[in-house]
Amino acid sequence: MSHASSDTTAAPEGTALKRAISGKLLYVFILGDVLGAGIYALVGEIAGEVGGAIWVPMLVALLLALLTAASYAELVTKYPRAGGSAVFAERAFKRPVISFLVGYCMLAAGVVSAAGLSLAFAGDYLSVFLDVPAVPAAVVFLAVIALVNARGIKESMRANLVMTVIEVSGLVLVIVLGAIVFGRGDGDVGRVVQFPEGVSAGSAVLAAAILAYYSFVGFETSANVAEEVRDVSRVYPRALFGALLTAGVVYVAIGLVASIVLPTEELAGSTGPLLEVVRATGLGVPDQLFSAIALIAVANGALLTMIMASRMVFGLAEQRLLPPVLGAVLPGRRTPWVAIVVTTVVAMALTLIGDLGALANIVVLLLLLVFVSTNLSVLVLRRDRVEHEHFTAPAVLPVLAIGSCLLLLWKQEATTWLWSAVLLAAGVALYVLAQAPWWRGDRSRPGRSAQAR
Repeated sequence: MSHASSDTTAAPEGTALKRAISGKLLYVFILGDVLGAGIYALVGEIAGEVGGAIWVPMLVALLLALLTAASYAELVTKYPRAGGSAVFAERAFKRPVISFLVGYCMLAAGVVSAAGLSLAFAGDYLSVFLDVPAVPAAVVFLAVIALVNARGIKESMRANLVMTVIEVSGLVLVIVLGAIVFGRGDGDVGRVVQFPEGVSAGSAVLAAAILAYYSFVGFETSANVAEEVRDVSRVYPRALFGALLTAGVVYVAIGLVASIVLPTEELAGSTGPLLEVVRATGLGVPDQLFSAIALIAVANGALLTMIMASRMVFGLAEQRLLPPVLGAVLPGRRTPWVAIVVTTVVAMALTLIGDLGALANIVVLLLLLVFVSTNLSVLVLRRDRVEHEHFTAPAVLPVLAIGSCLLLLWKQEATTWLWSAVLLAAGVALYVLAQAPWWRGDRSRPGRSAQAR
C-alpha cells in the first residue's frame, strides 16, 4: 500500500468542528473502539464454533478487516469530512438516497450497538457490584455517556485514553497469566490446533470468523471524526492500520492463552470466558477487579459508538438529508448537542426492546452493507482527482474486500436480515419525509452557515 505525503489542504477549511485530535489520540480512539466489549464475551462463542484453534478465525477476521480498512484510509484522506461513508457514497454514486441510506445504516448500527453495550454494562458484570434492574441502569449509563460526549471531542478522547489503557491492561493481564500457566507446565498446548469433530476445518473457521469479525468492527467510526483530526492525510493511515494490527496481535494472543488454559467445553459454556480463564490460572486475581475492567471496556465502546452516531447525524444534517437543527453545535464546546440528545434518546428506547445477541448480529449486517458501499466507492472515485496528496490502496484490495463482505452477508441468519430490513424501511420513510419543505428547512442557506456563527 502506498502513502503519499500530507498536504495541509487535506484538512477541510471553515469547519464548524474543532480540530483537536492528534495522531496518537486517533490511534487510541480506533484501538479503544476495536478492543471493546466483544473480546470479553465472544471468545467462548468462537471456541464453540472452531474448537481450540481460536487464534485462526481471529487472524482471518483481521485480514478481512484490513481489506476494507485500506478503502477507508484512501477515502478519508481524500475527502476528510464528517459523515464518513455517506460522504463517500454521495461523491461516488451522485444519488442522495444512496448517501442517506449508507449514512443511515452507519447511524442505525451505532445506536443499536450502543443500546446493546448499555445492556451489557447493566448485566452480570455490574451485578458483581450493584444489584439493580438492567434497563434503568442502562438508561442512566447512556445519559452519562451523552454528557461526556457533549462536553467536547477532546474531553471524550481523554476519557477514551484512560479507559483504553485500562481495558488493554485487562487483556494483557489475561495474556501474562496464561504465559505463567504455560511456563509452569500447566494447561494443554495441543488444544490450539484442535478443530471440532464432524465439521471441516474450513467451515468451522469461516463460521467462527464471522463472530470474530464483530470484534474488529469499530475502525470505521474513525471516518466520522476525520474533520476533527489534525494533518489527516499523514496520521490517519498510520493510526488506522496500527490500531488494527495491535488489536489483531492481542486477539490472537488471547485466543492462544484461553485455549491453553481452559478446555474448549468450559470456554464455550461461559458468558464471561476471560473471567473463567483468569480464575482457572489460580493466581488469585479478584473477580471484582476483572469485572471492573470489563465494565470499563464496555463503557469505552459505548462512548466511541455514540461519538460516531452523533457525528453521523451532524453530517447528514449538513447535507440536508436530516433536519438542519440536528447540525446545531454548542457555541463554546462546538459539539453537535442536538444530534447527541436525539441519538441517546433512541438508544435508550432500544434498551426496552432489544436482546444483546440479536442487536449485535444486526450491527454486523448493517455495517457489512456500509462496507460494500465504501469499497465500491473507492473504485468509482479513482477517476476523481483532488488537489492534495493522499493514501492510495492497490485496486485489488477493494475488490477482495467486496467479496469478503458478500461472503459474510451470505452467512447471516434470516431473522437478522428481517430486523435489518425493518430498520432500513424506517430509514426510507425518514428520507421521504426529509423531502418535505417543512422538514428540510430553508435550503437557501449554505449548509454550514448556521454552524459557523
